[in-house]
Amino acid sequence: MNVFRLTGDLSHLAAIIILLLKIWKTRSCAGISGKSQVLFALVFTTRYLDLLTSFISLYNTTMKVIYIGCAYATVYLIYAKFKATYDGNHDTFRVEFLVVPVGGLAFLVNHDFSPLEILWTFSIYLESVAILPQLFMISKTGEAETITTHYLFFLGLYRALYLINWIWRFYFEGFFDMIAIVAGVVQTILYCDFFYLYVTKVLKGKKLSLPA
Repeated sequence: MNVFRLTGDLSHLAAIIILLLKIWKTRSCAGISGKSQVLFALVFTTRYLDLLTSFISLYNTTMKVIYIGCAYATVYLIYAKFKATYDGNHDTFRVEFLVVPVGGLAFLVNHDFSPLEILWTFSIYLESVAILPQLFMISKTGEAETITTHYLFFLGLYRALYLINWIWRFYFEGFFDMIAIVAGVVQTILYCDFFYLYVTKVLKGKKLSLPA
């Protein structure tokens, strides 16, 4: 494992922990898109079904279990424990416009037409757009809490580092996965505007807002 993948994994884990701590400490999920979190739970569930069929390493298995567990814990906190604080009026992105096309694309463009491979491909495609309901929600409310922006920053950083990881693996291992790379590029592009606002506003102590 190279340093870019490890750092990417740690950034991803940091994002998840930041979000969970934010919800638990404030006893509120205000400003958090439940729909994005459901999509991420779906991403991890469909991607890590290989937990039932193969073992790669203790690190690999541990991280997969943590991602799945944290994803469902977040969904539980939003839709059950702190449901009264969930802002469903602003979390209105039509997720079927993401899930259905992504599902169709996974059937058409994949490495191998088998159930596990199609589901893995589906998860890669879906992860690239799963943050859209959250960004849409921020654009509707006009601003985001600082802690929420930290979560989004580390989530975007994770994907950017994974792109570098793919480049590293191509040059030093001869490994090339077009599906993962294209999906990663799409996801990173979606974060570009946010990254700019994060650096120019949040890091200077100002509130972040996205244009409606």
